[in-house]
Amino acid sequence: MKRVVNSSSLASANKQAADAFADPSFSAAVIAWQKQHGRHALPWQQTRDAYRVWLSEIMLQQTQVAAVIPYYQKFLSSFPDVHALAAAPSEAVMAHWSGLGYYTRARNLHRCAQRVVAEYGGVFPHDPELLQDLPGIGRSTAAAIAAFSYGVQAAILDGNVKRVFARVFGIEGYPGSKPIEDAMWQRAVALLPEQGVESYTQGLMDLGATLCTRSSPSCQTCPLARRCVALATDRVGELPVRKPKKAIPEKHTGMLVIVDRHQVLLEQRPDSGIWGGLLSLPEISPEADFDTALSRATAAFGTVASCEPLQPFTHVFTHFKLQISPFQISLADRLDGIAQANYVWYPAGKLIDAPLPAPVKKLLLEVFREADLFA
Repeated sequence: MKRVVNSSSLASANKQAADAFADPSFSAAVIAWQKQHGRHALPWQQTRDAYRVWLSEIMLQQTQVAAVIPYYQKFLSSFPDVHALAAAPSEAVMAHWSGLGYYTRARNLHRCAQRVVAEYGGVFPHDPELLQDLPGIGRSTAAAIAAFSYGVQAAILDGNVKRVFARVFGIEGYPGSKPIEDAMWQRAVALLPEQGVESYTQGLMDLGATLCTRSSPSCQTCPLARRCVALATDRVGELPVRKPKKAIPEKHTGMLVIVDRHQVLLEQRPDSGIWGGLLSLPEISPEADFDTALSRATAAFGTVASCEPLQPFTHVFTHFKLQISPFQISLADRLDGIAQANYVWYPAGKLIDAPLPAPVKKLLLEVFREADLFA
């Protein structure tokens, strides 16, 4: 039997939650601190251009500010507005993202730019709900874009804000669980100031990034120290509650570094999956007999002159570890054509700017540098 939701009861419950969490002194303390001690010189803070704000917010997802700044500046140099990004080839977008990680963000970035141009004439919408409907933009990111670009009163709740809330209000439970997260969202909305939403939003971000850090927080200089439940109860190190640990699975693969004439053979990866849309090295199954796999992998490209194992290494993703065993293969006689359309011979001298996963790029640069194979 389908359950009927009483909308008036739901609205009443939301109002009760808002009344319980409302505290104008909280936002006032955050705004005052941000204006005096917060960050004001980041490149994306010098504009209300929604394109630049959006670009920075996507890049800052799960990535530190220091790592983002050079990528942000390079992106703007090549794609100065949303029209330029939407019209760019996907290969160029992925090449500019190479090394920043979480490559789904880059694919969504490109798709989002194309939709903003096609559906909104190149102008990002003001409404957070419309922003949230675009690729790669979640509720918190939509709120940040709307607040910083248009002054819209919308609540953010990223990882930094969850940590601040958990400590200041003594919130038990893992913030990633739906009941805890829902309660935090109610609190985030209730605490919004009537004025100064830009400074308040930036202040929450700055507190989490510079003072209320995961380890070694600077509680003595925090503007919320007097009201912080975690500090008063000596639980700063315990809150927020960490995600229950699970064993990190491991995967194994072999990678073939096939080189010839100052070039390396690269494979275009499918759009989905890890490193989606990037170039990478041909892989072989670790369970397969190496001689058989080597023969199958190189038959279409020429006669093998030599093959030697390189130092294995590990690359850690969010949900698993990838154990990589690379092999360097030199060809004695390369076939002129490439049988598979998804393979390409890539010049060594252009690898530094190639759309490659960071660990693969590092491996190739080391191989070519040590062998003095740069043209």
